[in-house]
Amino acid sequence: MEGNVFDTLQERGYIKQVTHEGLREMLDKEKVTFYVGYDATADSLHVGHFVMLMVMAHMQRAGHRPIVLIGGGTTMIGDPSGKTDMRRVMTPEVIQHNANCFREQISRFLDFSEGKALMVDNADWLLKLNYIDFMREVGVHFTVNRMLAAEAYKRRMEVGLTFFEFSYMLMQAYDFYVLNKEYGCKLEMGGDDQWSNILAGADLIRKKEKQEVYGMTMTLLLKSDGEKMGKTVGGALWLDANKTSPYEFYQYFRNVADADVKNCLSLLTFLPMEEVNRLSALKDSEINEAKKVLAYEVTKQVHGEAEAKKAQQAAEALFGGGAEAGSIPTTEITKAQLAENDKVIDMMILTGLCKSRGEGRRLIAGGGVSLNGNKVTDEFASIADSDFEDGAVMLKKGKKVFHKVVLKA
Repeated sequence: MEGNVFDTLQERGYIKQVTHEGLREMLDKEKVTFYVGYDATADSLHVGHFVMLMVMAHMQRAGHRPIVLIGGGTTMIGDPSGKTDMRRVMTPEVIQHNANCFREQISRFLDFSEGKALMVDNADWLLKLNYIDFMREVGVHFTVNRMLAAEAYKRRMEVGLTFFEFSYMLMQAYDFYVLNKEYGCKLEMGGDDQWSNILAGADLIRKKEKQEVYGMTMTLLLKSDGEKMGKTVGGALWLDANKTSPYEFYQYFRNVADADVKNCLSLLTFLPMEEVNRLSALKDSEINEAKKVLAYEVTKQVHGEAEAKKAQQAAEALFGGGAEAGSIPTTEITKAQLAENDKVIDMMILTGLCKSRGEGRRLIAGGGVSLNGNKVTDEFASIADSDFEDGAVMLKKGKKVFHKVVLKA
């Protein structure tokens, strides 16, 4: 192995907390089996999961073995970490469908060929548990006062924490214990909101097996103002192309704040840090070049090179007047025409994207219309002067029909 992946993760700004000393040395000396868990609460991962996918890819590239744990069992309870209310209870069929979607998305980041990585489902052991046996084997090692001190539970005490959810920490700790016994897993990783649950698993293995294992949490993907990244007008920024198109995905990162460029390049791309530092040091209008590189790299990572190139060409046609501009229909309008057609539906009729207001309403209701990469959810949505970036806006109907509207000076 070249270099130590711990140093790579630290340099790129991934690492938030580590349970104790010794992890860097272990990663230097041996091929370490580690795991990251995903509860199957939706039919797609979103940009908030992106950081952990990249961490696993860095670890695998350095010669370590990832276990992706799909939470088919824990999803039936729901992790209270960071939640202000209880998750809705999901059926096994929905959970299974979601898990299958996750498998496909994660395969774009990791190599699951023989011996390289594993994907397992905690439903395989959690759903077979006998309550009394579980309490005797696992519950005996946890004190209630220690659990209540966990940040995940403290926040919920005021509004009410069910015993149903209170048991989640025990379940996640047991997952680490099972993976340690079955696969020699020595490290659990997760977002920093998972710290209490990860500590619980490392403690359980130490008490039951007298074995030293590690936990490590990663920084959450936040904007410079502290808000979670990935919130869009249409909701979350999904990794599924049917929920967030590659063009919308590209545009989101093309338009991040200047202050967020370095963080995104470090955490979400494999560009060498020298290049990350060079790009993020660009000033004023030149920082747009860094944003183009960022948008292309993250879209390529999630959707593949072909889709990234298409998104890049569509964006260039709108914002850069690139060579592909001729492939996107364009309508030039005056300020007077904009004043008369300032509703998205009116502009769609003017440009021929729909024949009537009724058709426009149906398209918007079905989630089939976007403006500058943001899904339009309101049939009365307007187009403001500020939407005309470099004198143009991009309307999109369905997945593939684009129309550029240019405002005459």
